[in-house]
Parts: sequence; structure tokens; C-alpha cells
Amino acid sequence: MSILITLLLLGLTNIVSAFLNVTETNGTLSLQNDRVLFIMNKTTSYITTVIFDGVNLLGTPVDATSAIGPYADAILTPKQDNYVPGATADYSIVQGVDSSGIAYGGMIMSQNQPEGIVGEVFQQYWFLRETETSLHAFSRIAYHNSSVPFLADLQDIRTLFRPHGYLFTHLSTNKDFYVPQPRPNPAIDASKDLGIATLVQDTTWYIGNRTDDPFVENVADYFTKYTMSDTYRHHTVHGLFADGTNTPDNSTIGAWTIYNTKDTFFGGPTYSDLVVDGLLYNYIQSNHHGDQTPNITDGFDRTWGPAVFHLNHGAIGGSLQALQEEAESFANNTYAHQFYDDIAQHVPGYVTTAQRGSWKAQIQLPEGANNTIAILSAPGYDYQDNVFNTSAYQYWCEVGSDGSVYIDRIKAGEYRLTVYADNIFGDFIQEGIVISASQETDSGQITWNAESAGTELWRLGVPDKSAGEYKHGNHPDPNHPLHPPEYRIYWGAYDYVNDFPNGVNFKIGESNEADDFNYIQWSVFGGSLTRPEVVANPTINNWTISFDLQEQDLTNVSNATLTIQMAGVSTAAGNTDVLSNKTKYSNLPFVVAINSNELEPWVIPYYRSSSCAIRSAVTCYQNAHKFTFPTSYLQANATNEMVLSLPYNASGISVMYDAIRLEVQ
Repeated sequence: MSILITLLLLGLTNIVSAFLNVTETNGTLSLQNDRVLFIMNKTTSYITTVIFDGVNLLGTPVDATSAIGPYADAILTPKQDNYVPGATADYSIVQGVDSSGIAYGGMIMSQNQPEGIVGEVFQQYWFLRETETSLHAFSRIAYHNSSVPFLADLQDIRTLFRPHGYLFTHLSTNKDFYVPQPRPNPAIDASKDLGIATLVQDTTWYIGNRTDDPFVENVADYFTKYTMSDTYRHHTVHGLFADGTNTPDNSTIGAWTIYNTKDTFFGGPTYSDLVVDGLLYNYIQSNHHGDQTPNITDGFDRTWGPAVFHLNHGAIGGSLQALQEEAESFANNTYAHQFYDDIAQHVPGYVTTAQRGSWKAQIQLPEGANNTIAILSAPGYDYQDNVFNTSAYQYWCEVGSDGSVYIDRIKAGEYRLTVYADNIFGDFIQEGIVISASQETDSGQITWNAESAGTELWRLGVPDKSAGEYKHGNHPDPNHPLHPPEYRIYWGAYDYVNDFPNGVNFKIGESNEADDFNYIQWSVFGGSLTRPEVVANPTINNWTISFDLQEQDLTNVSNATLTIQMAGVSTAAGNTDVLSNKTKYSNLPFVVAINSNELEPWVIPYYRSSSCAIRSAVTCYQNAHKFTFPTSYLQANATNEMVLSLPYNASGISVMYDAIRLEVQ
């Protein structure tokens, strides 16, 4: 009796090839080739079995939500709860042979009317080829209901791989930052695996009392999922690594999320999010660090992806870096693009090669520009706000030192060009970049004249959309062998009151940013494990910058411009982007005084707020403002004082500076 007949007698529908099995039963879907097996449970939509080269990667479950994944969830209804499709979803399998002759199979979950929402669809697609150890993933949300035009904010959509146990020994954010996993890791299952740990903030624990914990010994006394977050500009691969300590044959194993494309994401290159904390994420959309969220309205229909869940195997004693480099070799937009064209028939909304074009230009850069990037995003919007055009895609690439730039595989349509660079204040913006399918758009010579308001008298910090150059920013932690950047550690590890007992008093030309200017300006400080009481005094919310000017600095000038660029701002709105009349300082007044002359306040709106300071980041939603004032406020042949003020004794208020500049003309 043939294998196929036997399986049919067992109630299975099975498509069999030499190296690929695609199977559906009453309760499961599965994809299998000669190295990997994935089984999805139809009652939960969780993948509950992942076998790779004979090794169970998920571990042994202790409850229904442990040892699961990959799977998808989202916050996509008015309830604003994480929604995971389950038994009411529709499940199906697909199979075929791609244009290169390789067999493939797919598992598709389609949930119509999540939580009873008429007209909404949530879909997840997983594809496996017979020659690979990768799942290719796509996610889709659609909403069509003209009787209820606005449904909800899409606060969150992600996929997760949630192993249980300690097969995996290390967490890797990127090629430059990896850590040993704490044991036990409270992020894996906070209700059961806390061990010796004190909760100090949401999903943030003090674990410094532990002995022989590899994370405490090598990284920090605090553990939080935010430590491992990353900014998406250069981000390509993150994952879990097993060093062989707990594998059956002591070989090494990697499980990785690969971003071979980022064009269907929102937020541009300064968008940042969680990547790994014991769980392995593909965070497609969230507002953890203050980015805008798209509205699900009538006609919303978006497909995200592809992203790749990749497994690889190394020798005994092999390195994390070797497996990560192998995974990173797939992190480019040409990887598997023909395969994605082949399966587009199964993935509504995927933009095929025939629907894409390319773009090039030669940009004349301002003097001093470094680390330059060019972005194509939704026309008419700041690249950070491209969520307001939910059909728009985004692209970016590094600009050559000679100003050359080229981007390929761009969805046909119209785009805004934004260019920014380290050392240069402001962005270059040009509308009207039109991409045509199967054609190259050549914008020719583009001249970027850096913004200027006259003669620069001084600057503080480096305009690079980051607060990393300041105290406790990018500085390597001196107390642990892996020396993580200090900003990645919980903010409460640093006591502002002790660091700056007299407040911040920065003297231009004498003080040092890395020592004398904190990476966060608070309105009040406290509420941490080491300083539970909240302290409010003028040395916290008022910072002073002093600078000397000579007679020639103020000769034949009448107007001054103070430019302040913020790497992150937290108003009382936090990450909610909600204006509440009951909450003071949802719109945050930021005040500057020049030699006791108070300038008109900069009111930073509630919808530009983030939680950058308390969520271990130095690049979040960017804000900038130009204050203008008469040069009569300045004094020649004297020391001038500028005071930067947040509201006194206002909880939840903070700012993070990118850079500051004073000009006169």
C-alpha cells in the first residue's frame, strides 16, 4: 500500500514530493522537507512543532501559550487587545513548483471578522521550499465596511517564536550586540520563570542579586525587552543562538528573523522596535518608541512582507557570528524575489517585480555631511508619518561619499525624497519622485544646500537623530565584560540626582558632551528601584548652557536663531497619541530663556510624544524647532546663559536632545 493511500485512510490530505510534504488533517497543517518540520494547530493558529535536523526547537510546553510559534497576533479591533486567531479561522494549504523547479508548500490562516468585526480580515501566510530551512512570511489586514468608516488604530502587528526552556543560550540584536540569556529569563514566562527578580517597570526586572547568572555577570543588573531593541535603518537580522550547551550533540543552532525587505513597514529608518528577548519577534508595526500608528478605515488593505524565519546549524564550538553572517547573506531585496513572484497568486497585495521600478540620482552634499541616507516615502508627509498614507511603501539606502544613490525594486508610484546626514542640521526634502513599473527613474543632479540662519556661533552635540553622544548614551558600560552601550540598560540604573547634584551646567568650549550633558532631561526624577522617591527641584527641570561671545560675534547682526533638534520627547500623552483635557502637559511647553529673556514656548504636540527615555533608546520620534530672537538679548565680551526648561514637577515628562545650534545674522 502506498504512503499516500495510507495517509488518506488515516484521514489526511497529503501532497508528497521527494523532499517536501504539505499536509492537512482535521486539526493541523504541516510543512516538512528533509531538514525541518512545522506543524500548525488549527484551534489556536500557533505552530506547535518545530523540528530542525531532528532537534525540537520549541521545548516542552507548560501551558497553552508556551513552546509555540511562529505565530501572528495583532491589536486590530476597538477593544485594543492582542488578538490571536483560533478555531474560528479558516485554514488551508497550497503547493506547487516555482519557476526554478523547486517544490514549495504554504500554510494559510484567514480570520474573517475578528471579534465579530464585520468586514475585517486578518491573514497569515507561511511558505517553505524543499531546499531551504526557512519560512517565508506575509501578513495581511483588510477592512471593508462603509457603514463604520473608522474601525480602530492598528497599534500592533507582529509574529513571534516563543520557545520554552534553555536550548537557546544567547540573544542577538545585530552583529554588534548580543547577550547571554538570563536564567531564568522572566521575559519568556514572567508568571513562572522569574527566579530571583524584582519588577521595576513594565517587563523590566532587577536581577542583580542572582549569582552565576550569565546575563548579570556579562551585561547588566537589569533585564528588559527594551535592552535588545534596535533602530531599523541598518537592521537586517536578529535571533536566538544555541551555543551547544543544551543541544543533543553539542552543535550550535540559530533561529533568525531576516528582513530581506522593509518597504512594507512604516516609520522610516529611525523607526525602532523590539527584536528579541527570549522570544524572537518580527515587529511589523507598533508604537513602542513613539511612532505613529495607522488607522484601520474602510478600504484599508495592506500586506506586509516578506520576512524570513530562518534556521541554521553550526559545528560544535561554532560561533554565533558565523551563523548570523550566514543568515545575513539573505538580507537583501533580491533574495528569493523570483520565488515571491511565483507565489504572488496566493498572497493578495504582494507587489511583483513587474510592478516595480528603480531610481537613481547624484546628490551634491553639504560640506561635512557624513553617513548620509536617502529615503523615498509617502508624498506630502514626514517620512516618520507615512502611516497616514496606508497604501504607501518606503525605501532607503546609503548615499555614496560622492553623492551617488540607487534604489531598486520600488513599488510604482509617487514619493517624497528625504535626505539627511550626520553633522548637518535639518533634512533635504524634494517632492514628486515618480517611479514607473519596469523603468529606471533618473533624477539627475540634486543639490542639497544645508539650512542656515546666518553665522554659526556654536553647536552642542552632533546632529545625527540620536542622543547617544551624551552621558549614559552610547558610552560602553565599564562594569561588565560585554560593555553594552549604557542607554540599553534600564534608565533607573543611573541616578541623575547624584550624577548632576547641581544640575546640568554646560559651558560651550569647555564642557564635554559625554560627561557634562545627560542623555535625558527629566521634569522630575525618581520612581526607580534605587531612588523610589520622586524628586522635583529646579536643578532637574532646568538646564543651563553658558557661552562666551566677543564683540565681533555681534557686529552688524540683529537676529538670532536657536535650533533645537530632539531625538525623543515624552509628553504626558506618552505613547498614546491621545489628547486628554484631564492630563496636563499632553501638549508640552518647552521654554528657553536667553539671559533671563524668555522666548515664546515651543509647544510640542501630544501626537509627537514617545516613551524613548524609559524604554532604553536614544533614537525615537524626531522633533525640531527654531527659536528666533533679537541679538540684543545677547551680550558681547561676556558670558551668556541659556536655560532650557521643562515644566516643574510634571511626572512622565522628558526630552532627549539630538543637537543644538545658535546662529546670528
